[in-house]
Amino acid sequence: MLPLEQTRDVPYAADDMFELVAAIDRYPEFLPWCNGARIRRREREGANEVLLADLIVSYKVFREQFTSRVTLDREARLIDVAYVQGPFKYLHNKWQFEALPDGGTRIHFFIDFEFRSAMLQKMIGTVFAKAFARMMQAFIDRADALYGKSGRSSGDGPALATSSAAQD
Repeated sequence: MLPLEQTRDVPYAADDMFELVAAIDRYPEFLPWCNGARIRRREREGANEVLLADLIVSYKVFREQFTSRVTLDREARLIDVAYVQGPFKYLHNKWQFEALPDGGTRIHFFIDFEFRSAMLQKMIGTVFAKAFARMMQAFIDRADALYGKSGRSSGDGPALATSSAAQD
């Protein structure tokens, strides 16, 4: 699967957006296809918080659980997700929250993965670009609900989605 990247500007503070994405245990409340989330372990590694987290994701007849190691670097406003166990050959995703001069945030989201199952890869691969966009929008909708729309109407600030074969 080709890596996917998306960049969106939102009117919310970078620290607030970081905390929203870092709250993995709240994902089932708003993230499409996420049916369960559990933080197995929290620990400190220097200035960073490291989580071992399980997510249960369902799509049509498929229901999969996977475990990730999530590094929360609050100083850099960076969330790095590394695959530990589950249905993937590999999974890596990263969130970066860039504070903008107007008080808003530029969100950078990157994901790259491949399923072990060729059938699952083929099925998910056909809808993943759309799902990827829905994931980012679900976080923005959640921010709207938590922080207020700040006068922003849906669709302000176009999404910039790109695919790239280059690794970061």
